Amino acid sequence: MDQARTTISKIFNGEPRSYTRFNLTQNMEGDNSHVEMKLSSDMDDEVDANGGGENTNQHNHPYYPSKLNQRSPKTICGFVIGILFLFIIGYLIGYLSNRNTDKTEIKSNCPVFNEIAPVRAEAVYSLDWSDLRALLKKKLTTLNINTNLREFSSASHQAGSTGDEALANKIMGKFKTFGMSTWTDEHYVKIHEPGSSNNRVLFRGNVVETTEGYLAYSAIKTVQGAALYAHYGRAEDFRRLQDRNIDVNGKVVLVRAGLLSFAEKVANAASLNASAVLIYPDPVNYSIKEDTALFGHVHLGTGDPYTPGFPSFNHTQFPPAQSSGLPSIPAQTITIKQATAIMSKLGGRTSPDGWSDGMLRDTMYSLGDEGDIITVEVNNVLIQKKIHNVFGVIKGYMDADRYIVIGAQRDAWGPGYARSTVGTSLLVELARTITDMIKNDGFKPKRSIVFASWSAGEFGSVGATEWLEIGSKHVADVFQSSKSYPFGTIEDTDQTLERYTSYNTLKLAKTAGEVVGLVTLRLVHDHLLKLNVAKYTSVIRSYVSQIRSKVESCQTWLLSAQGSYDRAASALISAIRNSDLDDMEQCRIINNRIMRVEGSLLSPYVSPRESLFRHILLGSGSHTLAALVDHLEAIKGGHESADIDQFKNQFALATWTIQGCANALAGEVWDMDNEI
Repeated sequence: MDQARTTISKIFNGEPRSYTRFNLTQNMEGDNSHVEMKLSSDMDDEVDANGGGENTNQHNHPYYPSKLNQRSPKTICGFVIGILFLFIIGYLIGYLSNRNTDKTEIKSNCPVFNEIAPVRAEAVYSLDWSDLRALLKKKLTTLNINTNLREFSSASHQAGSTGDEALANKIMGKFKTFGMSTWTDEHYVKIHEPGSSNNRVLFRGNVVETTEGYLAYSAIKTVQGAALYAHYGRAEDFRRLQDRNIDVNGKVVLVRAGLLSFAEKVANAASLNASAVLIYPDPVNYSIKEDTALFGHVHLGTGDPYTPGFPSFNHTQFPPAQSSGLPSIPAQTITIKQATAIMSKLGGRTSPDGWSDGMLRDTMYSLGDEGDIITVEVNNVLIQKKIHNVFGVIKGYMDADRYIVIGAQRDAWGPGYARSTVGTSLLVELARTITDMIKNDGFKPKRSIVFASWSAGEFGSVGATEWLEIGSKHVADVFQSSKSYPFGTIEDTDQTLERYTSYNTLKLAKTAGEVVGLVTLRLVHDHLLKLNVAKYTSVIRSYVSQIRSKVESCQTWLLSAQGSYDRAASALISAIRNSDLDDMEQCRIINNRIMRVEGSLLSPYVSPRESLFRHILLGSGSHTLAALVDHLEAIKGGHESADIDQFKNQFALATWTIQGCANALAGEVWDMDNEI
């Protein structure tokens, strides 16, 4: 305003060739808008060039009192223009201070305004977190969710089918209607389907009912073996059998569905040389008809198991490969009716306490005898299918290259109402809600949001994994889960879901949508990501404590790595506490350090083909800290599987993985803390 006063003074003093430049700018971070008015003249440039300001000008030139009656018409026009500018500036400042939501277009017939384009004064919203929460809850409605549920409900939409493609087109249309940038990608993946010859189960030489369900990625073969009941097929269940000196080798293992995935059950049995696995839905877990078939997959991993670690594009020129998570033994689901027919006739010893609470009412389950021979015949067919993933993006206003992905499975074996329809409906409703908040309420996400509709989720998140293998990260899928809900059956319908939710499906769906929406908004609203890297400190410390209690010789290495992570996490927290969190570049640097943690905890020393879950804290395999603890137990117990040299190697690699994570968290190379 000093410059404005100086220039207005010059107008009064009759300085020639004065002009005015008006600039209304908006803060892209959502802070208060500001108005800038620059008044300048040739004399300003001359004075500035000489290093002088207003006072210097007063000393170097005599002062002449102004007289309006001596001014030319040009001077009078300049005077009027100055008054108009002062009036408009005062109006705009009051307007923006009140943050009115109306848009005002400034118009004037004055020649000065006619020389520039009309300026639109538009309020820029600085929505705080409470504003966003309230908007999300208000705009995400059960009415819209219900409309989506009806529109996206489908009796048949298995991966790669015409029904699946029709849903993909509907979702794409919705995204376009919302004004989002959209695209699709396609993958050619290998999946299992039932063959022309049905899979069969025989007990003591007789076919047991009709086998309609199947497990994708099972080994395709026919095997025989004595029956063995193993409860849920957990590792602890098999240990209880071994404690009773019951050999699993060569047995056809019968296990209940539930508590862990089909793939984990089969992997546990295969590790003990079982010949096959039969999985059934016990009434204690499932309230379904006795002849309802179960569908699922037994790949201990995600994505196309025949292209582990890389995407399944058409004509991909990679050498033939397959995932280590594919089972070497056949696996098959059977119905409650089939399971009852077999288990009611089993001989042998009585099962352990707590294993007989299911379908054989008031009868203790038997574990099976050598004469209880079961034949399992699996004739699945491996085929190639083309699948499509559908994407819509809301681009961020500041860090558009940083994004969060919200995904929902689109396909299902049967109706898949809870499995896919609910998630898809919420995905579309969240996209509508957030785009509406941007268009009508001034919300400006700092980072981008990608909405993804995945196909082939029933085969192990194939669509999502194939896209991730192209190079994307940070997926937050919309999932639903229940121990007893009939996922993977033809009974996964809207009526079934209503019963299981006590007829509160819409209310619960809205709640789920709000949770996902709030997490998403938090990640794209805040300058600094609300992810606490110190949370892993206690997890690492717990594992280190367990290992220290069992071995002393190598503990210094691990303690040093743990200490490095502790210090790096503490240093980051201190840096955050002492940083200007309104400085976007500083926040971006800190966010980069935060996001390095998860990637650094993926062991770089194992192949994605051999170890599908490489996270040393949350994954599975010999590279994890949990595996180190188990291996130490095996060494102390003198088990045949124990290998001291292998343990030392695993110990060293896990230690350096933690140290590498600490280095990444530290940030710059000069901040690293390598004391090993």
